Amino acid sequence: MQYEPTFGRDELIEFATKTYFGNVDAKNMDAALDCFHDEALFCVQTDFTRHSGKGEIRRMFEDFFAAYETIIHRDFVCTVDEANGRISACFVAELHDSDGQVTLLNNTNFWRLRPSSEESGAGPKFQEVYVYMSGANVLT
Repeated sequence: MQYEPTFGRDELIEFATKTYFGNVDAKNMDAALDCFHDEALFCVQTDFTRHSGKGEIRRMFEDFFAAYETIIHRDFVCTVDEANGRISACFVAELHDSDGQVTLLNNTNFWRLRPSSEESGAGPKFQEVYVYMSGANVLT
């Protein structure tokens, strides 16, 4: 099935950096999960880790949110392929744990999006996410 361009460059960047990462940083589980299709695939390529479907992705985020007091994703540099519903972003992940330790990761994410089939706001949703981390995998 060929992807029909539905979302523009600015909309895809807004979705990835503000909607998705904004909700991850706020630890807003339901809103972060709403960015994914039910059968989405989330892969941490640098650790050969895969999470299939919203249930596994939820469990991954539960562990991630519990491990860090503060989560900040910043300094995004995005590349967008509107014609194929893809976006990549290089960014810094700044993670503060309860002991005051700070972990800085230089990551790159690659996302494949497709429209939501829901009638209320058929916006983009992640079908596939591929993460490359500079350090130890924090998304186990």
